[in-house]
Amino acid sequence: MAASPTTAIPASVVDAGRRAGSDARADGAFRWFVAAAAFIVLCALAGTAFSMLWGGREAFATFGPGFLTSTDWDPVNHKFGALVPIYGTLVTAAIAMLIAVPVSFGIALFLTEVAPNWLRGPVSAAIELLAGIPSIIYGMWGLFVFVPIMGEYVVPWLNDHLGPLPLIGSLFSGPPLGIGMLTAGIVLAIMVIPFISSVMREVFLTVPTRLKESAYALGSTTWEVVWDIVLPYTRSGVIGGIFLGLGRALGETMAVTFVLGNTHRLAASLLEPGNSIAATIANEFAEADSDLYRSSLIAIGFVLFIVTFIVLAAAKLMLRRLSRQEGAK
Repeated sequence: MAASPTTAIPASVVDAGRRAGSDARADGAFRWFVAAAAFIVLCALAGTAFSMLWGGREAFATFGPGFLTSTDWDPVNHKFGALVPIYGTLVTAAIAMLIAVPVSFGIALFLTEVAPNWLRGPVSAAIELLAGIPSIIYGMWGLFVFVPIMGEYVVPWLNDHLGPLPLIGSLFSGPPLGIGMLTAGIVLAIMVIPFISSVMREVFLTVPTRLKESAYALGSTTWEVVWDIVLPYTRSGVIGGIFLGLGRALGETMAVTFVLGNTHRLAASLLEPGNSIAATIANEFAEADSDLYRSSLIAIGFVLFIVTFIVLAAAKLMLRRLSRQEGAK
């Protein structure tokens, strides 16, 4: 019986098959590599949270839920509460964002819509340089330059003009020390403005030029173009930049430590000294002479971690909701 003739496979087909197999293996290896990188990030995040929770277990077991609502901070009698640092952290961050968001919006708007081309480069470079200044430099500037100005000029003016008011008077009544939550909030605002304004500027530049030119051609003013074209187009990026600055303000340590006053006392006035979580840990961790003291400091660090995580998670959920709404439209 005669053997059937065999059909030779062209070399090009063989090479293409080998190339396809090689590409598939390379793609698989790359996929596993990037997945491992993402998994490392999740492991680091979970490990950090667990290590702080484990380090603060003694404080949580000793004081229970009252640890978060107590104003006591007495290392001699081993009584600790996290309410004052939590309050100081949230108040200073809120002051910073109230100042930084409109100023950053104005900077980004000026650089993208108003400033001449020859001025945009130098101002943008200056903002990026401000973002690179170490926080301790801001703290030293705040202590030696800004605090005397606050104590001599700003605080007396606030006491005289806003202190007598019925509703907000208690917020602006206090001794002219210069240091306090208001000062810390202003210094934080100066620190986060470069970050927020840089993000806003970058997202404003993503708006297609033809959209803005069409609006101008229809007779829109610059403000109408920004409000009706630029902001709706970049809303997600703007909100992301704001929350990025808020995360930076919540976790800032050295600059706040210099100008906040570092006093474990709950006061309604923004002119009074206070404390924050990061400043408390930086000031007292080296002096912790007992296991409960050290555990309490680690516990408030875990609280700061949770607060920051909640803020960033809220930002992510808000951005996802906005994306869904934009998709529905």
